[in-house]
Amino acid sequence: MRYLVLLKSNASTPPPPDLMEAIMALGAEATAAGALLDTAGLQPSAAGARVALAGGQLSVTDGPFAESKELISYALYDVRSRAEATEWTSRFMTLHRDRWPGWEGEADVLKVFGPEDFGPPAAADGGRQSA
Repeated sequence: MRYLVLLKSNASTPPPPDLMEAIMALGAEATAAGALLDTAGLQPSAAGARVALAGGQLSVTDGPFAESKELISYALYDVRSRAEATEWTSRFMTLHRDRWPGWEGEADVLKVFGPEDFGPPAAADGGRQSA
């Protein structure tokens, strides 16, 4: 099962170097375990745009967006359960707590739809049995 983790914070300074080293070590461990598929930092919303559809009309709004916390990074995990994805995320957040005093943020752990989330495929003949 794949899980997308979105990290949000309103930090205004770059992370301390020892935190980045610890993050790289944790990422290497998660990759070696076959759990981490991809991760990257995200630029502030000021560098982005929002595309919306409302009332049949598309609109494009340039950032920044009004949310109090910015999305600052993501990680994509392939794990056996939500508990495992949450464990990796908790370890990541603990690194921040221990190496960046005063830092605050949150991480959303979201399941990516996979084949296990849908029923078995319908038979090609519409479910009719041939005689």
